Amino acid sequence: MDLLNNRPKLGEKICYGFGDLGSCLFWQTITFYLSYFYTDVFGLAPAVAGTMFLISRIIDAFFDVFVGMAADRTETRWGKFRPYIVFGAVPLSVAAIAAFTTPAFGELGNIVYAYATFILFMCLYSTVNIPYTSLLSVISADADDRTQASSYKFVGAYLGGIIVSATALPLAAYFGSVDEGASKEAVIQAQQSGWSYTMIVYAIAAIACFAITFFAVKERVKPISEEKTAVSKDLLDIVHNKPWVLLFIVTILFILYNCIRLNVTTHYFKYYIGTQEVSWLTSLLNVFRETPIENETFGFETLASIFNTLGQLLSLVGVLAVPWFSKMFGRKRACVILLLVSIICTGSFIFLNPENMFLILLFQGIGSICGGPISSLLWVMYADTADYSEWKNGTRADGLVFSASIMSNKLGWAIGGMISMVILQATGFVANEIQNEDTLFGLKAMMSIIPVVAGVIALFILKFFYKLDEQTMEGIQSDLKIRREAANK
Repeated sequence: MDLLNNRPKLGEKICYGFGDLGSCLFWQTITFYLSYFYTDVFGLAPAVAGTMFLISRIIDAFFDVFVGMAADRTETRWGKFRPYIVFGAVPLSVAAIAAFTTPAFGELGNIVYAYATFILFMCLYSTVNIPYTSLLSVISADADDRTQASSYKFVGAYLGGIIVSATALPLAAYFGSVDEGASKEAVIQAQQSGWSYTMIVYAIAAIACFAITFFAVKERVKPISEEKTAVSKDLLDIVHNKPWVLLFIVTILFILYNCIRLNVTTHYFKYYIGTQEVSWLTSLLNVFRETPIENETFGFETLASIFNTLGQLLSLVGVLAVPWFSKMFGRKRACVILLLVSIICTGSFIFLNPENMFLILLFQGIGSICGGPISSLLWVMYADTADYSEWKNGTRADGLVFSASIMSNKLGWAIGGMISMVILQATGFVANEIQNEDTLFGLKAMMSIIPVVAGVIALFILKFFYKLDEQTMEGIQSDLKIRREAANK
């Protein structure tokens, strides 16, 4: 069968993106709010939460490789990867609800519960998301198709992020509302209930999204060699795949760059930015109101939601421009340019004070337009490394390539989560209290100069060491096409 005459239509690429929409209803909730949930709602000390992030995500990172190799060796009438998506959707959703539920088991019991539910959630997330991501390289053998499908994947991701950033705090507040004058304990119990109900809403929507991807997307690309290779050979091949190794390191650094900021964004707005009047924002909102409001006061929940939603919306704009960026500059060069601008915007936060809300949102917007496409471009580049491995070694292991790549994401989140929580603990953070100057400066630094260090190192590696540019890949894919045609005769 000629793969170029059996290419996916636009509708299938869009439906592929629904899988990441479902995934990111969970993942972005964890990204934006899990640290805040554990410290200010669940009641864990920052150091305890940070240690849990490190241990659980390292366990899950190695579980990723197992899932990827299992998927590579799966053969069903639905394909290699699609069964994991549909059969894992409900267990994943139940685990997500459990992770955002606060029991009454006492301090030690709650810590054990947090470890158990978070590790379970992360492993089930991998069971669904790694096969889903691996679909990208078998939807089509054409690089343009992959780039377009990847852009829709990240459209789904950022739509999920927009939904979460705009609705999670308001939904948790709505479901966890209490009468005015309620005790502090009653308020916290209501917040705990509010987060559980919020995750139930997201879980129902996620299951529907996974079902759409399962029924609408096809697996087309088959390896040239159908012979099953040993696990040890697959692992050896990927370790010797230099472009993949470099992307693995870059991904860890890029996740660190994002994770440290995202882990403390809600803390940053609650304790550093605080509740304040923002006259220009009030004037802007008054345009849409029948009765204008003067001297409106915005709580941290509103300001944090605006900040996160703006970031996701403009990241989505950037992702929609991925095919243009890719054709204009090439994937590698586009990554370098976009990352450089994003780093400059992030670094600027060290100079911004609470009253600089316009500049805070401005640099968030510019940084998001540039930062959003980077993940999409990196995933397409990972597909390139799968082609490179097949071209060099004669065998193809898409599940392992992507699962080991997702492992780099998990390691980045593990390290980043640990760093942010350790800094909070070391600077004297106390949940739901006025913070000292050291904590406030630590929050400011974690929104700026600390992540910039990781971003600069990633930029250097990508610019000077990664060599799979468009010209190189054209030659590799042309050679692979000839081999596939010969194998199918």
